[in-house]
Amino acid sequence: MHLSWLELRDFRSYEALTFEPEPGLNVLIGDNGAGKTNVLEAIGYLSRLGSFRGAPDSALVRTDAEAGVIRGGIERESGELRVEVELPAEGRRRILVNGKRPRRNSDVAVEVPLVAFLPDDLDVVKRGPGLRRDYVDEVAGHISPTAGADRTEYDKIVRQRNRFLRDEGHQADPVTLDVWDERLAEVGGRLVIARLSLLERLTGHLTRGYQAVAGSGSDGLRANYEAWWLDEEDPGKSLLEALTERRRRDLDQRTTTVGPHRDDVGLYLGSRPARTHASQGEQRSVALALRIAAFGLLEDRHDKPPILLLDDVFSELDPGRSEGVIELLPKGQVFVTSAREDEVPLAGRRWRVTAGKIT
Repeated sequence: MHLSWLELRDFRSYEALTFEPEPGLNVLIGDNGAGKTNVLEAIGYLSRLGSFRGAPDSALVRTDAEAGVIRGGIERESGELRVEVELPAEGRRRILVNGKRPRRNSDVAVEVPLVAFLPDDLDVVKRGPGLRRDYVDEVAGHISPTAGADRTEYDKIVRQRNRFLRDEGHQADPVTLDVWDERLAEVGGRLVIARLSLLERLTGHLTRGYQAVAGSGSDGLRANYEAWWLDEEDPGKSLLEALTERRRRDLDQRTTTVGPHRDDVGLYLGSRPARTHASQGEQRSVALALRIAAFGLLEDRHDKPPILLLDDVFSELDPGRSEGVIELLPKGQVFVTSAREDEVPLAGRRWRVTAGKIT
């Protein structure tokens, strides 16, 4: 599987671009601000249907343009999968897969598995639990479309329940809250089951990924799901009980104070919490190991390597960690960006990115 062509119109800094990458290694060289990351962002959008920078769709449209367009063809054994996204500066986006609207947007992530190594991956280790939850849900969404759909549905229910709490406060109708709680527990329970399953499947990949980067004698890396309310035998039931227990607090604070949107994924080196007790170098190795583990799991699941994006990664690594990443690079399609050619110790097709063009 590989991206055979990419077309952009009024996307970020690109007025118009046609790019036909190699099925193997592609190295994009250009000055800072030349648009290298924008290309990777567009490729990532074809899989995730969202910006890996977390930017809203409106921010992806070139200044003063009415709409941005991303089109791409993914070559597979079963034939080409054509994904097209139109992003209006105002209004709702339009997504077509082989000329038709997908039944579920989450189906696309399964059809186009992709892993991105980004400069701010360190934040997943160092910052709050939201980024770690997103990491788990993102990987799960590349394996099962229902996992991605459940995350989207859960977030929607939380927003609606919070709006009801804000509007009604202590005057909220208990029967209506019961309905919201039951729906939240049903979808939230499924979401947690998907997270637990994903973490179990990641276990071996995390250990191998961390030792590949940090050395075979390093502490083992593990990820634990952390939720005070959780009974793993029946997550939905235990969430409903927790919502009942926390109802008074929810009414006081006018927000939903318990559920999968508040849980954490603890990362540990041996018995040490990586967020608070690991060195900067160890934390960087953990961040790399998370992406390496995701790559290994998706390769096993799909029986082929996912598309791999490496955005300015080598400039952040010492030689030892760079070698660890290089050794794990797949035979599949890889996109690497760098401001300097000598920072990328890899042989592959080199592309020059300048003034909105790739040559």
